Amino acid sequence: MTVVVAALLGSAYALGRSLVPDQVPGLSTGATTGADGPHYADQPSGGEPSGTPSASTGPAETGQDGSAPNTGTDNLFGAHATSGSPRLALTFDDGPDPRYTPQVLALLREYDVHATFCVVGENAQNHPDLIQAIVNEGHTLCNHSWHHDVGLGARSADAIRSDLLRTNAAIRAAVPNAPIVWYRQPGGAWTYPVVSVARQLGMTSLHWSVDPSDWELPGAGKITATVLTQAEPGSVVLLHDAGGNRQGTVDALRRILPDLTARFELEALPTDPT
Repeated sequence: MTVVVAALLGSAYALGRSLVPDQVPGLSTGATTGADGPHYADQPSGGEPSGTPSASTGPAETGQDGSAPNTGTDNLFGAHATSGSPRLALTFDDGPDPRYTPQVLALLREYDVHATFCVVGENAQNHPDLIQAIVNEGHTLCNHSWHHDVGLGARSADAIRSDLLRTNAAIRAAVPNAPIVWYRQPGGAWTYPVVSVARQLGMTSLHWSVDPSDWELPGAGKITATVLTQAEPGSVVLLHDAGGNRQGTVDALRRILPDLTARFELEALPTDPT
């Protein structure tokens, strides 16, 4: 009898446990701020950086674009992964940043190269002078959401529209007449709703085809090697001028530009992509 009662009690306990839902951890889509600016901590599945840099090189970042799950063309929902021409396009994400964006602009100016800057709305609001400099030097602007929200594409159409319009408003506060015809989803986490809303607002969605994962701080040498070996006509190269310590990217750019300009024609993506 004791054995039977114990068995019945065990079965009841197991049944009760099965009725309790598992806890689902929430998706972190915000940005943390530190002494040297915003650090985006919302990379969906890129994992931790390959190494932890010393204090002199700045913190490792885990929330930038690249190494995202949606890298196959079937998951882009119509987002462009090439320039659409034989020309190669350099793109810079997450800025502007007062430390690194001016260095990037100076190097591009030195080699007479125009690029595309995918800017975060809160950074555009905080640094309108840099938005003006980007436009004045002939570069193309791209909306990159208000605060680099990787989860934006999973939100309602109204929430997506509000975010993109808020970002465009911050950009246009600095450069009222500048065209904003490109949108890049943070983390490359494309969904049909985010591509659709961007299209309704007159923006073409922009992915990439060359990703040196510079947000992981691999060092200028590795960034350079990846870009130079993978670049081909029509490539869209993903780099970062903000979101953390980007000196490695700036140093790589000094090596990348002489080689790329010798082999390719580089362009800012057009302001009339349709």
